[in-house]
Amino acid sequence: MKIIYLESVDSTQHYLKQLIRTKKITESYAVSAETQTNGIGSRNNSWYGLKGNLFLSFSVPLDTLPKDLKLESASIYFSYILKDTLAQLGSKVWLKWPNDFYINDKKIGGMITNVNDGFLICGVGINLLKAPENFGVLDIVISKKDFLERYFANIEKKVLWKQVFSKYKLEFSRNKNFFTHSDGLRVSLAETNLEEDGSISINGERIYSLR
Repeated sequence: MKIIYLESVDSTQHYLKQLIRTKKITESYAVSAETQTNGIGSRNNSWYGLKGNLFLSFSVPLDTLPKDLKLESASIYFSYILKDTLAQLGSKVWLKWPNDFYINDKKIGGMITNVNDGFLICGVGINLLKAPENFGVLDIVISKKDFLERYFANIEKKVLWKQVFSKYKLEFSRNKNFFTHSDGLRVSLAETNLEEDGSISINGERIYSLR
């Protein structure tokens, strides 16, 4: 995974998509910035660009994904590997379904995933040093460069989905006091069931994580 580091950008996601659109990259690629002025969060919300936090987007060719990984499961897959990488460094971070990073009951970051021109694109924001009101920050001090190198090395192992999922489902009970969103509506996670493909089911409806 080639990683480029920028001082400032409007959005690492926009920057990366432009590289893909103009055929300047054909393999896995990552863009990290010290600050971003127009970051993208889940459900098209903005993600605050406080300097010193982690702003990252990376792309992975679809034909290089683990053979048992469905696109519907990609958000959990890449989020959990990131969570696990932080845990290896001593963090108590946990993954709220499907792609939000929490310390205790405070959100410290998240991931969004989408497909573009043959690539899976993941955008990540994590509060390393500073957080807006009602958000939290990571509970350990890390070097962004060292962390990203470790994270991408873990991704390049191409661990199977079933192995990642087997660990994630053991922690899923931590979601029970929280909510997610589906079609603009807030859905309690208290009564949901986690399915083998990473979706959740409630009242006969399946909700998938790719977003």
